[in-house]
Amino acid sequence: MSLPPAAQVAASSNYNVASLYVGDLNHDVTEAMLFEKFSTLGPVLSIRVCRDVASHRSLGYAYVNYQNLADAESALQHMNFDEMKGKPMRIMWSQRDPSQRRSGKNNIFIKNLDKTIDNRALHELFQSFGAIMSCKVAQDEHGVSRGYAFVHFEQEDSPAKAIERVNGMLVNDRKVYVGPFVPRKERMRNRDTTKFTNIYIKNFDESMTDDKLQELFSSYGTITSCKVMLKKDGLSRGFGFCAFQDSTAADAAVKALHDKPLEEGSKPLYVARAQKRSERDHELQKLYKQKKADRQKSFQGVNLYVKNLDDEFDDEKLRKEFSVYGAISSAKVMVDERGISKGFGFVCFSSPEEATKAVTEMNNRIVMHKPLYVALAQRKDERKALLHSSYMNRTMNQSHMRIPNQPAIPQALFPTPLAYYASAVNQRPMFPQALPHMRPPRPAGWSGRAPQPYLMGSQGAPTFMQGPSGRVSTRSRGGVNRTAPSTSQRSSQTRSSARGYTPARPMQQGAEGGSTTAAAAAIDTERLARSTPQEQKQMLGERLFPKVRDIEPINSGKITGMLLEIDNSEILHMLESEQSLRAKVEEARDVLRHHTNVAPAATAEAPK
Repeated sequence: MSLPPAAQVAASSNYNVASLYVGDLNHDVTEAMLFEKFSTLGPVLSIRVCRDVASHRSLGYAYVNYQNLADAESALQHMNFDEMKGKPMRIMWSQRDPSQRRSGKNNIFIKNLDKTIDNRALHELFQSFGAIMSCKVAQDEHGVSRGYAFVHFEQEDSPAKAIERVNGMLVNDRKVYVGPFVPRKERMRNRDTTKFTNIYIKNFDESMTDDKLQELFSSYGTITSCKVMLKKDGLSRGFGFCAFQDSTAADAAVKALHDKPLEEGSKPLYVARAQKRSERDHELQKLYKQKKADRQKSFQGVNLYVKNLDDEFDDEKLRKEFSVYGAISSAKVMVDERGISKGFGFVCFSSPEEATKAVTEMNNRIVMHKPLYVALAQRKDERKALLHSSYMNRTMNQSHMRIPNQPAIPQALFPTPLAYYASAVNQRPMFPQALPHMRPPRPAGWSGRAPQPYLMGSQGAPTFMQGPSGRVSTRSRGGVNRTAPSTSQRSSQTRSSARGYTPARPMQQGAEGGSTTAAAAAIDTERLARSTPQEQKQMLGERLFPKVRDIEPINSGKITGMLLEIDNSEILHMLESEQSLRAKVEEARDVLRHHTNVAPAATAEAPK
């Protein structure tokens, strides 16, 4: 059987001929949506939507691999430019060789296009000159045409035919330009910035007119056009353009009038070569990135983030508290619009050694009855990426951990994801973690029956086994058997869950003889410091969960488990600052959202 013409060209060009590139996708399009559409033409081997490594957000393009070449050819012919989620898809053969894609060979550039010309109309305009690999109209962030486009042909003689026939033609009453495509680097390299005829002038007053501007520059050479940009009321906007017939005259005008005031006491004029907006934006963006990199490099390892500050802290107190560790270049406590402290700030030292010493000495130190959290400052995107990476690593690495020689727990025992704490009155959670990879190990004496509904305690907590009489008994490490709480006691705990959380262990009598409830009592920092790490997390979790549930009732258990991975001093600050807690819950919610979006999409891919 002979291949279709386009496929023959693809095969001769080292294409993976059963693989299609699908571009210009909406960021909400998933593998499942693409599979549902493309599988109507034939069996699909696999579909992959390319995503950002850190955020897992779609990059707007995907690859579709068909089992049969004829099905891929049919999809290219019948589905190209079909809309999906409001955006037309752009389909072409997948070109795995990057040098072929970036060479610009057989590629033409079209400009001065009407705004109504889209990819489909462009394809219909040029398809008579030869088979088209790809055509694309450049668009802005709102999806509006920028007035120029690119067409990539398969045959080498097609670009010359298109340039000869279409260049200078009227398309929708506009004379279009069609020429060979020249890569940006080559254009920038070949451009001579010393020769120009159009200049840009700014910093003059509102009384400036076209005639006055032309009179000012006419002494340097022949002027072809002169324009002052005006407001709606007819007054000058303070800038304009002047085009000379000769580049020598334009250069002389720039050298003579740049940085010179028109009148005594007025602002000096800015006179320079006129630039396109894209060129100017590119230079400004490059300058901004360079300054940002230099600033980050200068602050690397010396800028500290300090949290859990008392409300009475101001810049001077913060500087005084850290000044014993070295020279401080700046100290700032962040405040809201009312001037009230947000509970955190920044301290910048003159050397990394001083900053390291300050972190070592001041982190978790009690200052004004509150433990400080001190660490190297990080950007928000870095913190978010680290949180997402930590979450994904735990999911990938710990979900498959199993104890040797233990039977697998039947899936029927866990029909729904376990919650960190009970979210309903009659729900009795079995284990204190929402994520599957954080489930505790099975008891050593587990015999295949369902685990008994009891919450795990701190480190050294007893294991639970079903006794002959049906009662739940516990065996501690010391070998002493104890009986688990009775039905009435568990009912009491269930009633407690209606008040906001399920206690992980019975509340004990306080040192003064009074009993306290976890929901109402404030954190006792001294008692917290004497507790084991597991008990500390349990105490903090009992107070953190009701607050998280008020903000995010659906995933409150999962988010609480994620937040308990944070340093205890940060958790204490979140318990006191609702703004800080909401910010952390939002970050955790974003991580969960990306994780849940990626997991179902992975299962939608057909087996190879």
